[in-house]
Amino acid sequence: MAEAIARHYFGREIYFASAGLKRGAPDPFAIAAMEEIGVDISAHKPHMFEDLEDSNFDLIVTLSPEAHHKALEFTRTMAVDVVYWPTPDATAAQGSREAILDAYRDVRERLTVRIKNLLGHGPQPSG
Repeated sequence: MAEAIARHYFGREIYFASAGLKRGAPDPFAIAAMEEIGVDISAHKPHMFEDLEDSNFDLIVTLSPEAHHKALEFTRTMAVDVVYWPTPDATAAQGSREAILDAYRDVRERLTVRIKNLLGHGPQPSG
């Protein structure tokens, strides 16, 4: 979600890449939450750190303690900043479909605010 949000607001102005700790299938709740703001992530294939083609980053933002430790290990010989943004795990949400979707919306909104605060508000999304 974070990469898609960043691309939504900043396009190709800044290079973004996302990676997780494990492979997985596209998440239908994440897809639905992003569709609400006009962003289609249905074709996104989750990647792992090892899948990244480029390791030349200025900043790595991690969203979970496990990812933060992995990023620190990944970058220990690199000149790159690694920051941790504690983020709720929407995949752990339970209850009705709407309650689970609300957890994803919360994560989407938190990430949007943090990304805009970090990078500036950027151009308005088109479409």
